[in-house]
Amino acid sequence: MDLNFIEYEKRGRVARVTIDRPERLNALHPPASQEMRRVFLDFRDDPDVWVAVLTGSGERAFCAGNDLKYHAERGAAGEAYPGASAVPFGGITGDFECWKPIIAAVNGYAMGGGLEIALACDLIVADESARFGAPEVNVGLVAAAGGVHRIPRQLPLKVGMGMLLTGKPIGAEEALRWGLVNEVAPAGKALDAALRLAEEVVDGAPLSVRASKQMALMGLDMPLEEAMASGFSEYERAIASQDFVEGPKAFAEKRKPSWKGK
Repeated sequence: MDLNFIEYEKRGRVARVTIDRPERLNALHPPASQEMRRVFLDFRDDPDVWVAVLTGSGERAFCAGNDLKYHAERGAAGEAYPGASAVPFGGITGDFECWKPIIAAVNGYAMGGGLEIALACDLIVADESARFGAPEVNVGLVAAAGGVHRIPRQLPLKVGMGMLLTGKPIGAEEALRWGLVNEVAPAGKALDAALRLAEEVVDGAPLSVRASKQMALMGLDMPLEEAMASGFSEYERAIASQDFVEGPKAFAEKRKPSWKGK
């Protein structure tokens, strides 16, 4: 795969995706978002990788959001700059269904669109230097790549509205306190912690993991009784799989299960 702004590698069952524009604090422009889209579609469709970890190159930023220099050179009132609408920002903030888990390893700034990308992931590990913010209102923009919708859903309403309406960022410990992140790692260690977490996810039956993600997220939009009575495609795949037999058998035989993902 020919990539200029994103690094992509697969190690065992884990795919590692790195935004590689450190000279712009890993801010994204449309060509970078298009590359992320291609990468994450490949991850979604590759049966041999089960979890993805997304991070940013360097120590200063996970992703500083929209590349405002690129925007300023090409934007105009009332219209998106060229390519802005070709794919969702970061490739995964919208129109992207993937039941494999994605973990964000946040080093430094996750601002604007960078926060929106992290919010689109299933788990977030931050290092102690991480800063999360939605400063769009301070530069004449709106957190329209999911931020205005995901922030109030993933944070207490008043906390989320404070971030959206003032643009004021929060640090890693505050993000942990409000449940925005799963873990805070020492400075420079977010990727290591995220990769460890990925291996913990890989230890589970992959189809069970995907079913759990699908059922939990889709069920959020349903009343409890409706969600419990509904059918889910990933659940049907999981219970019809070889792994559905292997798990209890391995438990009874006191050995580690050998998951096939089918």
